[in-house]
Amino acid sequence: MARIERYQAPRSLEEAAEILRAGNVTVLAGGTDLMPQTQSGKVEFQPVLMNVRHVPELQGIAEADGVVRIGALATITELLESALVRERLNLLWQACDHFASDQIRNAATVGGNLCNASPAGDTLVPLLALEARAVLAAKPNGTLATRRVPLAEFFVGPGRTCRASTELLAAVEVPRPPPGFAGEFYKHGTRPGLDISAISIAAGARRDGSVLRDVRIAFGAVAPTPIRARRAEAVLEGSECNEKNLEAASRAAVEDVRPISDVRASDWYRRELIHNMLNRVLNHVCRL
Repeated sequence: MARIERYQAPRSLEEAAEILRAGNVTVLAGGTDLMPQTQSGKVEFQPVLMNVRHVPELQGIAEADGVVRIGALATITELLESALVRERLNLLWQACDHFASDQIRNAATVGGNLCNASPAGDTLVPLLALEARAVLAAKPNGTLATRRVPLAEFFVGPGRTCRASTELLAAVEVPRPPPGFAGEFYKHGTRPGLDISAISIAAGARRDGSVLRDVRIAFGAVAPTPIRARRAEAVLEGSECNEKNLEAASRAAVEDVRPISDVRASDWYRRELIHNMLNRVLNHVCRL
């Protein structure tokens, strides 16, 4: 295991960004992904370990101007207990209810889950469907600056994001879904909450009479990154909510995915799950 030469605990975003600017930093928040990965040898500590738990700008859940801002340090438990998340971002709230154990939820942060960038990450799929964006902070020229990246562009591969080593994920911004938008999250695994998903689905839309609008479908664990099911969305957008169209969308979704075979499921089984379970989820959405 690499040796840690210095421990830093910044008290502001400005201070944290300055430490990152110097380079060779490992960022620690909840540690629920980082610690097992360093112990297994998958990740090596950098010479500087920076604990960001005391940075106030990374905390809180609030809504302003039609956008819900979730600080990167918000824990899964905080998301579950937030009336704002449950009311405005119900897809995300549902996913948190399937996230690991109570002990892990109390420590794990939404920022850590996003930066870990597992294709099966539980919060990634609903946030992708909700068209969230990552807020990244850095001091490239000595002055604190932020940039916003849609989550569809944030994930670039298994365990990889577009975040530079000198950047810190400060928050996730989620535009408030349109009025009447309803959705459902589904996760398939050996155990509902304590297992890594074989697949996950977040699907939502709003009803305009019998027609579906603002259709959003996202999948996890079926490609190198969480993905939007663009073919399936196109089938349903502006279409009647009926059995024929839901089945057509479910078939189209199989063309959206690129699953692998691993210890949790085979390529074939994941495709079957996507087809069958998306159909079920969409039927539920049509009744919400």
